[in-house]
Amino acid sequence: MQSFDVVIVGAGAAGLFCAGVAGQLGLKVLVLDHSEKVAEKIRISGGGRANFTNVDVTAANFLSENPRFAKSALSRFTPADFVALVKKHGIAFHEKHKGQLFCDRSAEDLIAMLLAECAAGGVERWQPCGVKNIRFLASSPYGSCASSYEIDSDRGTIQCGAVVIASGGLSIPKIGATDFGYRVAKQFDLPVVTPRPALVPLTFDEAAWAPFSQLSGLSLPVSIETGGKKDKTAFLEDLLFTHRGLSGPGVLQISSYWQEGTPIRLNLAPGTDIAAHLNQAKATSRKLIANELAGLVPSRLADTWVAQGAALGHNWQRPINEASDKALTALAERLTRWELTPTGTEGYRKAEVTAGGVDTKALSSQTQESRQPGLYFIGEVVDVTGWLGGYNFQWAWASAFACAKALAQALRAA
Repeated sequence: MQSFDVVIVGAGAAGLFCAGVAGQLGLKVLVLDHSEKVAEKIRISGGGRANFTNVDVTAANFLSENPRFAKSALSRFTPADFVALVKKHGIAFHEKHKGQLFCDRSAEDLIAMLLAECAAGGVERWQPCGVKNIRFLASSPYGSCASSYEIDSDRGTIQCGAVVIASGGLSIPKIGATDFGYRVAKQFDLPVVTPRPALVPLTFDEAAWAPFSQLSGLSLPVSIETGGKKDKTAFLEDLLFTHRGLSGPGVLQISSYWQEGTPIRLNLAPGTDIAAHLNQAKATSRKLIANELAGLVPSRLADTWVAQGAALGHNWQRPINEASDKALTALAERLTRWELTPTGTEGYRKAEVTAGGVDTKALSSQTQESRQPGLYFIGEVVDVTGWLGGYNFQWAWASAFACAKALAQALRAA
């Protein structure tokens, strides 16, 4: 039987970073993962360039049953701290839209950095290596440290003082996502907030969506919102039409807040007074309404939009100077407040992250340790879900750092 101070299950962003920090703080660390490859989510993120953090991270950029939980870890390891590490390794990067930071060359540079940090800490890594069972031992060889665990793995039984679950969520199963972390939580009677796909495209009834499916591939900036007065959430981002529904940054953002059976509301020309524009055009133009509208929104959208008029009791397929004020007002209102109810999402196969997870009520915000002694949860497996734009990676780094520091304090003292 081999012994380690810490066994980390999951060789993703959170697991590798936690391992590197803990190893460099003097702990004997083993990382296990059932997959042959490391950090697949980093590899495919940001178009292969990894949107590894955001310069403007606050706890307000995260969803959770307890929104305050993330504050502690995020305040103790900031985007500037991670950027300093990236610079130390000579990785070139750039800032894009809304504070998003990307590697200049490749996400592989970031993975190489994490592996180098693990090597500097003497971290051992077993891959592929599945975990069959985790047992908590009443007696501990770690002195004052209350916890000790035995792990049955594909490469034999391991004894350790602490276990860190960094196994991620259910999103993108084709790269190895499983429910392992939730099963471990339930094994030790820790509550789990029901997982669901987040940062995911929304889908609609096929027949109802038929008029808009021809717009597939069309993108435009929109204002998008969901929820009522007290819980309304809104984003100003790009929207992308698809054959089955809506995608793009704006939709991915709102999907994390959208509740099944409730509508979303879209303004397809934010910052524009469409009603005033159409009324002014009515007095000076003889163009078709669609042609006037094409000055405000993409022409494909304008053509599709006016074609919906008949079903709504309006004739929008005519010269604008022949249209009634009522018809133009209705057109403007529908464009600036298009309310529609998704039937679902594209699911975990296209979700960038998983919302829900191990309930933060069972975890310490300071250390990430659960109320099961010596069992820690970090990263996506926890009920902390960030916005699109590098926030989820920053949560991975911050929660991993908090955990590693706590492990070193607990186990080195023991």
